[in-house]
Amino acid sequence: MKTPTKKQKTGKIGEDLAEKFLMKRGFSIIQRNYLKKVGEIDIICEKGRKLYFVEVKTVSRENVSRETLDDYRPEDNLHSHKIQRMGRAIEIYLEERNVKQDWEILGVMILLDSKAKQAKITLLENFAWI
Repeated sequence: MKTPTKKQKTGKIGEDLAEKFLMKRGFSIIQRNYLKKVGEIDIICEKGRKLYFVEVKTVSRENVSRETLDDYRPEDNLHSHKIQRMGRAIEIYLEERNVKQDWEILGVMILLDSKAKQAKITLLENFAWI
């Protein structure tokens, strides 16, 4: 088995933090890392009668230059290709499970400061990505 890259490790930490963040806000986690050839959904969760598809973007402070740190946002890493791939994965998920309930896409943006052992987490709701 391959050793995870630094980026993969950062992503895993971010997804773990996002899961805890969502659970504290009353979301029930259904699945993580729903992966299809066409794309991936980081977290699938539910709250009330609504289903949520969550894209987690994690950036480590150590990977951002000091000049841009104050202006940098994890959502700057949301690219249209990634969003399209997630949309295709959502379509497959809904079709496979014959989902009839309302659903929404959320973004959980995380800025990690590993040295200080802190994370700034922002929830982005009501995405019009797809």
